Amino acid sequence: MAKIIPFRGIFYNPDKIHNLGDVTIPPYDVISKQEQLDFHNRHPYNIIRLTLGKQAENDTNTNNWHTRAAGLFNDWLSKNILVQDNSPSLYLSSVEFSLENKIITRYGLIALVGLEPFNRGIIIPHEKTFSRVTEERFELIKTCHANFSPIFGIYSDQNNILGSLKDAAGAKAPDMEFIDSHSLKHRLWRITDRSVHSHITDAMKEKKLLIADGHHRYETALKYRDWISEINPGFSADHPANYVMMYLSSMEDPGLIILPAHRMLKNVQDSDLETFIKKAGNYFEITTIPFNEKSRENARMQFISALRSNSSKNIIGVFIKNRPEFYLLTLKAQIMQQMFGKELSDSLINLDVTVLTRLILMEILGFDQSMLDNIKLIAYSSSEKQAIKEVASGSCDISFILNPTKIEQVGNIARQGLIMPRKSTYFYPKVITGQVINRLTT
Repeated sequence: MAKIIPFRGIFYNPDKIHNLGDVTIPPYDVISKQEQLDFHNRHPYNIIRLTLGKQAENDTNTNNWHTRAAGLFNDWLSKNILVQDNSPSLYLSSVEFSLENKIITRYGLIALVGLEPFNRGIIIPHEKTFSRVTEERFELIKTCHANFSPIFGIYSDQNNILGSLKDAAGAKAPDMEFIDSHSLKHRLWRITDRSVHSHITDAMKEKKLLIADGHHRYETALKYRDWISEINPGFSADHPANYVMMYLSSMEDPGLIILPAHRMLKNVQDSDLETFIKKAGNYFEITTIPFNEKSRENARMQFISALRSNSSKNIIGVFIKNRPEFYLLTLKAQIMQQMFGKELSDSLINLDVTVLTRLILMEILGFDQSMLDNIKLIAYSSSEKQAIKEVASGSCDISFILNPTKIEQVGNIARQGLIMPRKSTYFYPKVITGQVINRLTT
């Protein structure tokens, strides 16, 4: 069963930090190199220094950005830049954002969740991870002993558990309210009533929690618990390392939005780019949308409109460097079943990301598992404009533009114990980093 408990969160001290938008950031894995620098320059206490610090040429095993992050974390605590809650709380959080000219609000519960191995089926992953990223996050948590960013989890909430928290918050003003660097509005309420805690804990016991975002951090938390238990003779079930901070939102929340994760490939051989469309023609019906410099924007809009309007099909958009045209690849009937029906389940085989990964990247372009695991070869973006721009500028060689995976597909695959390809989903907005911190020391 899922174990959800309140905790004494650590927050930026409002007496010292007057605008939380200056010090909070998105999760580390969606921050570009330029954004990393911008956040460092934005404020001396920006949490980027703890989650994604600057590397130096003279870094060593004992002096590197992980150790510097630990030093800053302890320094900020000692100076009361960061302060800890007086009593255990559950934290109701909301984020308000605009999407396609609509104002949307998503609610979530921030709490501690008891760690469970994936094979128990209580906390469920839905996509593969990058081993290198997990190792890097492990070094950070070993040094800092804290969760700086909550894992984003979702669950079926037909009994409206989050509604109970909203009722508990009532009409009182939020304990925290700010606009972040991407113009998203965040609010947070502390729920200290122990009877509410008991109700939420009991209601969540029978729930299965699906990791929407933060697979690397969850795997890191499992490794950290094992590591702490080995080096700590007094390790017990009450040790903080048995828990991880999570943000839990309802699958039924109308604010739960999934955007596509477009792929941008680097270091693709010119010969592979030259023959790609011809090879793809063996498996896809291909539509070409040509353009010149004056008509490129209209062509792009036509390209995206056609992609979105055919979302019921397996359709993937393609843009190749030095080509004045966009391509739409619509999968021919029964291709995936004929080629991969014996190794892939029905729920996985019909996903656009599976078609892209298994058929396009591996079969046509010849990627192996190590290449799929190499973050230097494949970049990701939820913005089709950005994915196209990266190719147009020459920063990438080819972009694949996708329709978003549906929440029903994610839930169905996870419940079957299956794993989607890496970066199959982009839950939007990401859960903010720096709103609440969880310390893992007693």
